[in-house]
Amino acid sequence: MASDYINALLKKEVTRTPVWVMRQAGRYLPEYRETRKKAGDFLSLCKSSELACEVTLQPLERFDLDAAILFSDILTIPDAMGLGLYFVEGEGPKFSKPLTTLDDIDKLSKPDVGSELAYVSEAVSVIKKSLKGRVPLIGFTGSPWTLATYMVEGGSSKSFSKVKGLMFENPNHMHQLLNVLAETVIDYLNNQIEAGADSVMIFDTWGGILNKQSYEDFSLKYMTKIVAGIHRYYEDKTIPVTVFTKGGSAWLEQIALSGCDAIGLDWTIELGEAERRVGSQVALQGNLDPSVLCATPEVIVTEVNKVLDQFKGETGHVFNLGHGITPDVNPDNMKVLVDAVHSYNKVK
Repeated sequence: MASDYINALLKKEVTRTPVWVMRQAGRYLPEYRETRKKAGDFLSLCKSSELACEVTLQPLERFDLDAAILFSDILTIPDAMGLGLYFVEGEGPKFSKPLTTLDDIDKLSKPDVGSELAYVSEAVSVIKKSLKGRVPLIGFTGSPWTLATYMVEGGSSKSFSKVKGLMFENPNHMHQLLNVLAETVIDYLNNQIEAGADSVMIFDTWGGILNKQSYEDFSLKYMTKIVAGIHRYYEDKTIPVTVFTKGGSAWLEQIALSGCDAIGLDWTIELGEAERRVGSQVALQGNLDPSVLCATPEVIVTEVNKVLDQFKGETGHVFNLGHGITPDVNPDNMKVLVDAVHSYNKVK
């Protein structure tokens, strides 16, 4: 299936700049909130392939998006490892059995992804069938470093002192943990690809909290291992890989060497600068500030055009936000954004 989204990632010819949005299936949509209520809680929603399919398709019914993204959560892997994932309203994800000792890390082993996380590949399969080729389907994972932050901290964190303390004081154990996670992620993404995902994305949400050397040693190294270990070509089609490190714009050159096809950008770097630095090597995805969607339609169109004006190539750009859409956004504003991207005419 030729599509502008896949072609842009592979730097092939496109008919227009493709657009999708991180968390496009989410709490800003009233129909999502209804389905979530029906499911009972967030995890039950993720674990029901039918309901996960329903919410994945919801934004496609409203907006002219160029890709669907699997509805799931990055923390399914640590949950499958027995850490006991649960969600507290207003506080986000937590683990009932976080990794608190070196012994906990020693006991950790790679789960059987095929059985423990079968509900994820089942959801991919159901969504793929329901899409009927309308748009490509994106599979995803959290990066090993980002997963490790939640597993060691026991949930979200402002200082990340526990996981950084482990990294500096016991680097060997940190590497041991990251290696188990990387091996698991490879299986996890390959299962998604085998179930029908057309491209995959690695979300390194917390890579940007590290210094350059630590980022290379404890985050990028393991994403590079994943990129090398997953199916890059499956059933006669190329599977593009996008790597997104939030706060990682200082290290674009290093990320471009990971073997990925595209780099996700947050809003703290100009798209034009990123294109000048690595645009000849990889495609770029991003990078409007999500808060722009809380502004007026006129402002949204202006800001979308500012991002698109910066990109000078004929292809190699997928429009997205610099991070996920927030729950307070009016869905009408999302439509303004998508339509503005598609109606944009580059001034030659």
